[in-house]
Amino acid sequence: MDKVREIALKILYEVDKNEAYSNIALDDALKKARKEKQELTPKDVGFISEIVYGTISWRLTIDEVIKKYSKVRMKKISPWILNVLRMSVYQILFLDKVPKSAAVNEGVKLAKRYGHKASSNFVNAILRKVDRNDLEDLAKIEDEVERISKTTSMPIWIVEELRKENTIDKVEQICQASNLKPKFCIRVNTLKTDAKSLKQELEEKEKIKVEEAELEDFLLLEGAKNIENRQAFQEGMFTIQDEAAGLIPSVLNPKPGESVLDACSSPGGKTTYMAELMKNQGEIVAWDLHEHRVKLVDKTAQRLGITIIRTQTKDATQYEEKYKEKFDKILLDVPCLGIGVLKRKPDIKWQRKPEDIKEITKIQKEILETCSKYLKTGGELVYSTCSIFKEENENIIEEFLKNNKNFEIEKTNYIKKEFFEKFVEKEKYVKVYQNEKTDGFFICKLRKI
Repeated sequence: MDKVREIALKILYEVDKNEAYSNIALDDALKKARKEKQELTPKDVGFISEIVYGTISWRLTIDEVIKKYSKVRMKKISPWILNVLRMSVYQILFLDKVPKSAAVNEGVKLAKRYGHKASSNFVNAILRKVDRNDLEDLAKIEDEVERISKTTSMPIWIVEELRKENTIDKVEQICQASNLKPKFCIRVNTLKTDAKSLKQELEEKEKIKVEEAELEDFLLLEGAKNIENRQAFQEGMFTIQDEAAGLIPSVLNPKPGESVLDACSSPGGKTTYMAELMKNQGEIVAWDLHEHRVKLVDKTAQRLGITIIRTQTKDATQYEEKYKEKFDKILLDVPCLGIGVLKRKPDIKWQRKPEDIKEITKIQKEILETCSKYLKTGGELVYSTCSIFKEENENIIEEFLKNNKNFEIEKTNYIKKEFFEKFVEKEKYVKVYQNEKTDGFFICKLRKI
């Protein structure tokens, strides 16, 4: 039996049945395989990742195809067998390099091992009927919202939410982009090197193909495996970060010597970028709600050689008088539904529910209201999310400004013009929808007057 597909199946089961995060389940499974001395080549690891992330991303579409051919209701199919079907259908529909016969035969073997004879017959019967025409049938659905949901594997409530503020074509474009493979993007640590030198080192020493990104401190890597084990990473020459995430500290634009608060800092990507922009001069106070997450910020800062970050385990919704008007600049990258990063974290689609919007916006409002009091007069605050729903973004800002007349929106006009022309939706707010290059983000800069 194909051990690679079996590892992928176990990960999918963990994600589906125990609501594990796919990236953590994948890392754990690979560590276990190495511990058990299973020989896994980089190609094997790539194939496991492809099956896991692809199957999770396309789950809704795949389930529609399974329903078409299964006489057994989805809820009645054992989780093991259902995930055998899902990963096999994914290979048949979306992986050109995998022959259908291989996907069917390996799926049947796994069904026999994780079910019984009847299970393998059931899987065999369904998989033999599946082909690319099934995707074309879904594309003929007349109701536009249902069609987009089923052809882009997006929960219908998310499609409806996006439809409130976008044209149907824009909604489809956003949903399609959520299934693209994310670019592997890194941020150059300008305290230790520069983009040109790092590009040369990665290309010559590590044999990695490197492209320049839109933003000057960022590079795009192709075919980079085990990047965290590379010497340049361990020496703190760069960190892994998407360009849209890097826009957020750029918009806040902290200067050397300033006092800055990052109220929702973990895992530390934006915190450490601010420290680099500040040339490691001044002070950044970095909070997070959980101690283990605060330690991630410390660990990242240490690797990058940053010394100006002071971490603290703290709830940003709880006001403390001692911080009143203490900071020159504040970053509030608040907890959100994460709808802008689905191509990187596809599990979010299946874990989030419509009622989560009310719960998360309550927290977002409390953080903004509380932390705004910590800003000096004349100081600047950036509110950001990796989400693209109006309720989490524009609505929060508009309500805050209504209640806080001593704040105003500051236009953002000094970032690379090309980036704005390609991706940004408005002048007032920076709203980046997920696309072929970046994740989706919302950024708004406020000034205290």
